[in-house]
Amino acid sequence: MELLLRAATIIDPSSKHHAKKRDVRIKNGAITEIKASIKDVGNAKEIKLPDLHISKGWFDSSVSFGEPGYEERETIANGLETAALSGFSHVALNANVLPVTDSKSHVKFLRSQAENHAVSLHPMGALTVKSEGTDLAELYDMYSHGAVSFYDYKKPISDANVLKLALLYSQKFNGIVQSFPLERSVSRNGIMNEGIVSTMLGLKGIPSFSEELQIARDLYILEYTGGHLHIPTISTKESVKLIKEAKKKGLKVSCSVAVENLLLTDDMLEEFDTRYKLLPPLRTEGDVKALRKAVKDGTIDMITSDHNPIDIELKKTEFDHAAYGSIGLESCFGALNTIFDLETTVKMLTNGSDVFLQQSDSVEEGNTATLSLFTPKEAWTFTKDDIISTSQNASFLHQKMKGRAYGIYSNKKLKLNN
Repeated sequence: MELLLRAATIIDPSSKHHAKKRDVRIKNGAITEIKASIKDVGNAKEIKLPDLHISKGWFDSSVSFGEPGYEERETIANGLETAALSGFSHVALNANVLPVTDSKSHVKFLRSQAENHAVSLHPMGALTVKSEGTDLAELYDMYSHGAVSFYDYKKPISDANVLKLALLYSQKFNGIVQSFPLERSVSRNGIMNEGIVSTMLGLKGIPSFSEELQIARDLYILEYTGGHLHIPTISTKESVKLIKEAKKKGLKVSCSVAVENLLLTDDMLEEFDTRYKLLPPLRTEGDVKALRKAVKDGTIDMITSDHNPIDIELKKTEFDHAAYGSIGLESCFGALNTIFDLETTVKMLTNGSDVFLQQSDSVEEGNTATLSLFTPKEAWTFTKDDIISTSQNASFLHQKMKGRAYGIYSNKKLKLNN
């Protein structure tokens, strides 16, 4: 397929065409020509879209589907379609399926299910067997077959020696170990942020320091062992301080934040709406401000949609018994673009490729074309009609958005919203 993108504003600080409106020719999956105006169309299919912007392909570092085991939540096929039409060319898939992704055969299966799709699926292997936190899984075998990281999704590593061994062992092949920031012994049966709102509602709380204790412990272990530790979805201002100090020490630590924790606070729970029951929980306005600042100063490396489809019967129930999680791919860009400038938003959606894949092709002639296509200014409200995912548990439902994804060009395929 030969394409000609017309009048596309390029958002890519690593490109000499950054912030410039250009025609872009793509042939056989590569960018062959970038000019102010390309007059010779040739055999190319022309793509003209209102206020078209393009960037390097977006990477989501924490996506959950349902297949295998929970296909009623989200199949891989529909999940990848959702990602593509939401502007993501790469997704890192969590291991929270059945069976848990803890062997090379599981990794190979997931990759095979995503063959010939525009979106590249990057499985994350479980850190421990069945994600039970006891014995390390087949880390090197999974890595050698395409696992980009090792993570027991939303399950903290309670055994410090397990994390120590994982960090030591994974250094042999530059593997990335993830540790969910939650110390369960002080959060117990908490279901939302511990604070004024939880007290007012009479709900058990998850204190901020349950996250910070775990991070402090993990960073001490990292300082002892070396290796690469990724801390997913931080949510408190003190967590930011701990990670910032660790980076100043030269420790190889990266972190992400879920988009919900950058826009929503625990006040949203006053109506006991289970769409806002998330892990980590929604925190306070002070935490939100600190997280946004950390995005801008580079302490936080990337932002994730933390897309997690949940069966309706697990959400439409009493708040205490409802499952954690929200879908987020469809609303991620539009939500972020309401609080950050466009360059910051795009940077936070593309940084994951540099961390997890150690590669990222800039928008330049001769490079592979892996592009996200979007319009940044359109104001709209996220409704059920905008949900592509099978599940409907969207925390941003009825929220105002700014900017929409058109789709992607990746793996020699064009995927656009109708």
